[in-house]
Order: sequence, then C-alpha cells, then structure tokens
Amino acid sequence: MNRAEKAAELKKRNNCCQAVLLAYSDILPLSEDELKAIGSGFGSGMGCMKATCGALCGASVAAGLLNKTGHLTPALTRQIVDKFEQLCGATICSELKGIKTGKPVCSCDDCVRNAVISLEEVINL
Repeated sequence: MNRAEKAAELKKRNNCCQAVLLAYSDILPLSEDELKAIGSGFGSGMGCMKATCGALCGASVAAGLLNKTGHLTPALTRQIVDKFEQLCGATICSELKGIKTGKPVCSCDDCVRNAVISLEEVINL
C-alpha cells in the first residue's frame, strides 16, 4: 500500500493531520503517540474549519521533520501548499468542505491522499 492510501486508511481512526503524519511514522524521528499529539489540534482544519486543512498542516509538519537542515522548510511548504491547492481546489477546510456553498470541493480522504502526494513530489520521497 502506498503512503497516500495508507494515510486514507489511517484517517478512519485519526484526524486528517494525524493520518498524514502517521503515514510517515516509519521514517519520522518521533513515536506514533508523539505524532498523534502533534496532530491533535488540527482536526477539522486548523481552528475547526476556519483555516488551513489539517492534512496540509500534517504535510508541512512532516516536511519540517524530514528536512534536516530546517532553513528550507518554509520554501518547501510553499511548494506543498501550491501543489495541494492544484490537486484539491482550495487549502481552507471550510472551502474544501463547501460549508458556505453546500458543494464540497474535496473529501477528507482525498485531502489526506493529496497532502501525501504533494509532500512526496516536493521532497522527492
């Protein structure tokens, strides 16, 4: 199973951010419990659907943990955000879920998949 599908499977028992982080638990320098704790505040998007998609937050955190130099992480995150927006159509949870329009743009499962795809394309995993 590839990481994108693994993350979608993990989404069944975790929030979007946690699912993305846990999909990389084999290569991230933290335990699964620590990854869950880090991602716990990003369920339903940062700010409970008012801001950035939790899956995208997870990809950004993973980029920081995987990028040992650290100084390039903001630029990598910008690329991840751009790729994610191309794939999903938005980056804000409420827009992705269609809260105001009643028309969802991208499901949580697909957001999780697309966050993993975006991260892997940008950091060449």
